[in-house]
Order: sequence, then C-alpha cells, then structure tokens
Amino acid sequence: MITIALSKGRIFEETAPLLAAAGITPLEDPESSRKLILSTNRADVRLIIVRASDVPTYVQYGAADLGVAGKDVLNEHGGTGLYQPLDLNIARCRMMVAVRNDFDYDLAVRQGARLRVATKYVQTAREHFAAKGVHVDLIKLYGSMELAPLVGLSDAIVDLVSSGGTLKANNLKAVEEIAQISSRLVVNQAALKLKRDAIQPMLDVFAQAVNKSGAVNKNGVVK
Repeated sequence: MITIALSKGRIFEETAPLLAAAGITPLEDPESSRKLILSTNRADVRLIIVRASDVPTYVQYGAADLGVAGKDVLNEHGGTGLYQPLDLNIARCRMMVAVRNDFDYDLAVRQGARLRVATKYVQTAREHFAAKGVHVDLIKLYGSMELAPLVGLSDAIVDLVSSGGTLKANNLKAVEEIAQISSRLVVNQAALKLKRDAIQPMLDVFAQAVNKSGAVNKNGVVK
C-alpha cells in the first residue's frame, strides 16, 4: 500500500491532474467528505488528508510514503528525513515582507531600527532578517497576519502573497520579496528504498507531467 499525504484546497486541486496522469483518482471529494483516509481507484494507493503544515511530519515518520508540501512549509520544517525529488510548480506564490502604506520600511532598515515582525514563518523570517543584518523581534501568529500592523502589534509581517488583493484591502504594501514559493513532492527516504518498484513509476510520471507544463534546467531538475 502506498499512502500519499495531501492537504485540502489549492494544493489538492492542483495535484489532482498529476495523480490522474499516474492513473490515480480519489473515490471521494475531500472537500465534501469527512473522511481523512480516502480510497482511490487503485487498491494499492490511498490518500490521507492532513493540514498543510503537517504533511512533512507524516512523511518524515513514515505514516505517509509521499506527500505534497509548499516550500514555505518545508523551510519551516527543515526537511529532515525527506527526499524532495520534484518541484511540482503548483500553488505558486511569494513569501513577502509587508508593512502599512504609511510605514517607511527602507528608512527604518537604513537607520538600524529594531523591527517587530509578525509571522507564522518564524524560521524563514529569522534567517531572512539575520542575513540582512536587521534586528527583529518575531511575534508568532497563526492567522489574520494583516491585522498585526494595523493595530500596532507589529511594524511588519512576513507572509505568503498571491495576488496582493488582501494586502491592498487592508492598506498594506509588499516591500520585499523573500522567496518564490511552490509545492514540492516529498518522499520518505526509507519508503523509497523499500517500495521503490511501486514509488519510482509514480515519480517518473509526475516528472513527465511537470516537464510538459514547465521548464527543466540542464541538469534535468525541474525549476
């Protein structure tokens, strides 16, 4: 049995065509089903539905053989014990620093101000500002990040930005890009060895599907 960990929403929707290319179709819609373990049309493959932030943990400890996780989640997790063979080029967005429209971020950085930064991506934010030599106090939040600078909890936020519409609606602006984010296929290292005959064909099909829709660098690794 091959177990694939996925999260609901955009990642599941954009992973579905890749699963279909590998001949895998869930028998139920995770958005309407309350089940956390979904059977597929293949008796040897099942899907488990978990929070996006938990996908690397399920794969790392072998509760799932494969999973799909955003680079943002993997950066926070650290990727320990995971093989990351493919950038699937799905669920694309950007990790950004954002502030109120009336806050002069560049001036604050030049003057060496100590900034309060709200984010759920603490590790990513810590590494980014340390590399810039900017002193920050990090405030861990789990949602409604845009509210923090509006009520004086923080000077800035570090969060994912797609269209930028939410920032604009809350009188915020993106001032610095930290990283381009997309979702990766992650594989349990032990499972890849023990179940290679079942897993490798899936990896090959996923790679072919991604290659058709995106560029590949000279080393054969999907960008």
